[in-house]
Amino acid sequence: MDEGLTYKDAGVDIEAQDRAIGAFQEAVRATHTPNVVTGLSDFGGMFALGGGYQDPILVAGTDSVGTKLMIAFELDRHDTIGQDAVAMCVDDIVCQGARPLFFLDYLGSGVRDPEQTAAIVIGVANACRQVGCALIGGELAELPGLYKPGEYDLVGFAVGVVERSRIIDGSAVSAGDILLGLSSSGVHSNGLSLARKALLQVGGLKLSDTPCELDRSVGEELLTPTRLYAASIMAALDAGLSPGAIVHITGGGLPDNVIRCLPEGLSAHIRVDGFPHQPIFGLIQRLGGVADAEMYRTFNMGVGMVVVCRPEAAEALEANFAASGETVYRIGEIERGDRQVRLS
Repeated sequence: MDEGLTYKDAGVDIEAQDRAIGAFQEAVRATHTPNVVTGLSDFGGMFALGGGYQDPILVAGTDSVGTKLMIAFELDRHDTIGQDAVAMCVDDIVCQGARPLFFLDYLGSGVRDPEQTAAIVIGVANACRQVGCALIGGELAELPGLYKPGEYDLVGFAVGVVERSRIIDGSAVSAGDILLGLSSSGVHSNGLSLARKALLQVGGLKLSDTPCELDRSVGEELLTPTRLYAASIMAALDAGLSPGAIVHITGGGLPDNVIRCLPEGLSAHIRVDGFPHQPIFGLIQRLGGVADAEMYRTFNMGVGMVVVCRPEAAEALEANFAASGETVYRIGEIERGDRQVRLS
């Protein structure tokens, strides 16, 4: 009997999706903590908050990988992009002192490639394990005609918890505080549109090129995953080291993110010579003819996270971060002023 038109004829291959799920389900289960009370086949992910909290506040964040995906498409490499999705979300919520609890992902594509899908989700799961965050659900959307073959979009959603009394919101920041900068792994997942324009279009480079400024190809440099700071931040907080503010340096760079933690009547002074700038930033600026101000408002310039603390707490925080594998620099201080970020 003729079955007529099928979903597969329309471009959606359910069997391919099932193969992808089979390939990554063990990696997902490996992220589950005892608080997870759901299975992979459930319609909604369930997570038990448990006891031990007096006044728990949930903190949620969402973000996408952005045009960094275009580098992954061209290189046909998809095993690291999942870390970008996790980092962009969990590194946001820890800024308020929240411990990451669980993560959800959304992966939309045109034609499902089981091998590609598995590589992406396993990358998400591996990053979740690094920060102690359970991957409890997500969505694999096959949308034929919306995406070109081989292309997809990846979005993450993270939820964490913090005691109300331990929320970090910048209200404790005061004049004389020290700004500690945690080194980035490179461009991370912001500013890739400008980076691609400067390097590939204006500068005429190919992703396979290795300019003298870099020790690897342009593509490998740009695809370096966003650094995961959440575990290091939580280790410091668990040690009783409570900073006045924590700032994730994403879109807007140092000026537009550090200003978010400043109370009225205070400004921040950042010394641009107080930390090394990875060569990729100099290459982008030189080939693209990008002004200094535009560079600092677009890229992290070598600092992916800023921690604001009292001078007497700086040494202990530096030691704690170093023990967690972070490279730390004293990059500036808080001053009295009209709520500005001054770079000099």
